[in-house]
Amino acid sequence: MDRRSFVQTLGAGTIGASAIVPAHARNKESGPAAPRKVQMRLGTQRPDHDESGNVLPDELLQFCARHGVEGICGFPTITEDRRWELDELHRMQDNCHAAGLKLELLGGALSSGTLYGRFPNILLGKDPQRNREIDLFCDMVRTAAKAEIPCVKYNLSILKTARTKPTPGRGGSEYSTWVYAKAPKLPLTRAGEVPGDLFWERITYFLERVVPVATEHRIRLALHPHDPGMPLQGYRGVDRVLGTVIGMKRFVEIAESPYHGLNLCIGSTAEMLHDPAREIVDVIRHFGERNKIFNIHFRNIRGGRDDFIEVYPDEGDMNMVEVMRVLRDVDYPYLVMPDHMPHHHDDPRGRQAFAYGFGYIKALIQAVGDEVQEA
Repeated sequence: MDRRSFVQTLGAGTIGASAIVPAHARNKESGPAAPRKVQMRLGTQRPDHDESGNVLPDELLQFCARHGVEGICGFPTITEDRRWELDELHRMQDNCHAAGLKLELLGGALSSGTLYGRFPNILLGKDPQRNREIDLFCDMVRTAAKAEIPCVKYNLSILKTARTKPTPGRGGSEYSTWVYAKAPKLPLTRAGEVPGDLFWERITYFLERVVPVATEHRIRLALHPHDPGMPLQGYRGVDRVLGTVIGMKRFVEIAESPYHGLNLCIGSTAEMLHDPAREIVDVIRHFGERNKIFNIHFRNIRGGRDDFIEVYPDEGDMNMVEVMRVLRDVDYPYLVMPDHMPHHHDDPRGRQAFAYGFGYIKALIQAVGDEVQEA
């Protein structure tokens, strides 16, 4: 198979509101009902490099392949002149193909805490530098298109991911924690005061120039929401406008295009909600029915808005079986990835934790695929 060809799996139509039962328990009198086909597959993002600086080394890819991963999000090297090299993308594709995997997303161009990366002026709103940086980001989109890698994930975040002191977890694990009331009082960032209206102006300026390029080249742009959301007064002078569901809805309506959507992080979205267990399914359904979800980060939390801990997927407040079901029901067709797995000192590279996440997600995809709609 050519390294730059992609196979798209077709799935069934949207399921209705009737009851869901295991295939073995269906009513025989109602006629044969085939198990529902699911389009989503297990993926991962692991921006690993080997000692020689090679992206996606064989050892990492073999680890992913033997744990059932199918799709990879890679993080190409950003060159000194702030570009992606097509030759490196082809090498990454070749390495994935040799391991039986597909390189399906690229990340890292605009990372969490965009101000601290290679393109700070996009969110500083500083001209003419931001126009140059937007042009460079569009060049990355065009390079992805030349390599036939169909999705680029990114952030538009002034602040880096904020956390407070970790919480002890099961088996000696450490759980990443955020308690707004205990957050350190830090100074303003180099962006200064950024109220919501100003932040939206800078986001809109970016999208109006980038989304048409992505649309022309048929590259999906998947934005990761702000992590975590903040109260209305913000944090360090910044109103985190993409840290609310209302903000995410507004975002996807700017520069409307089928190639403009979300890397929907279930954990980050839950962190925006006061009652994630009750609210999360409706949020997923809203964006899923509008075909605005291009990648899923699959993680669970305990708590909610302004006070939460990130836990293993089986022990949080959200019912992750129901989360997977609604992804199936909206015919979500892309990758589902573990994310922010708990840390343990015996697992410094996170391999054990991610292996657990891989198995958990793989099992849930199979389980919801074996369920059928009762006639």
